[in-house]
Amino acid sequence: MKRNQSGFTLIEIAIVLVIIGLLLGGVLKGQELINSAKVKNLATDFRNIPVYIYGYQDKFKSLPGDDATLATANTHLTGGTTCAAGPKCIVGNGLIDGFWDDYNVNSEAYLFWQHVRLAGLTSGPTIVPAAPAPGDGYRPVNAAGGEIGIQSGTATAGAAPIYADAAKTLPIRGTYIICSPNILGKFAKQLDIQLDDGNTAGGSMMAISGTAVGSVAVSNSSATWDDAAVYTVCMGV
Repeated sequence: MKRNQSGFTLIEIAIVLVIIGLLLGGVLKGQELINSAKVKNLATDFRNIPVYIYGYQDKFKSLPGDDATLATANTHLTGGTTCAAGPKCIVGNGLIDGFWDDYNVNSEAYLFWQHVRLAGLTSGPTIVPAAPAPGDGYRPVNAAGGEIGIQSGTATAGAAPIYADAAKTLPIRGTYIICSPNILGKFAKQLDIQLDDGNTAGGSMMAISGTAVGSVAVSNSSATWDDAAVYTVCMGV
């Protein structure tokens, strides 16, 4: 007695495999587009911050965070905060004193964000928190969830800022140093290609492993950044 066996034909199997291939290709392409958009957003942060500085200088002939007029009658900005004199606050000296990762109302680097927002150069909270802390929503956040910061730089790579703790050296030279934490190595590499020289061991963009507050970016000990590792990326401008 002849028994008929049911099953897929070669043509049906081929069609299924083609469909699976198209679905996988779509997923991978979608992920690639998401990653590209994230890198674009991260790069925009590095490009926009110098625009805030130069826009503020053009309007008020002062640096945000270092504006001496706010110490008298808020001539330039209504509601602007002035820090108390100290190593991170020498108002009117032409520097953004303090460190990019400060959570301190007596740091010009911290007050920078309030001043550029009150000047209408960017959006965000204009009221300084009573007790500044990571995650309080005051400092801007990048596409990877890291809180961005800026500080004045040095003319010589490897030097310490004149107003700061000597333990925090700046291996990157530049008028200003912009730092953005919580960035995967694969994104850091793309940023270096877009904004610098593509050499992850040097140039105006460098990184340090981890996201700890208090880190000042240094060149990684290896010329290769790990795609899956997390870095704090800094760039001198």
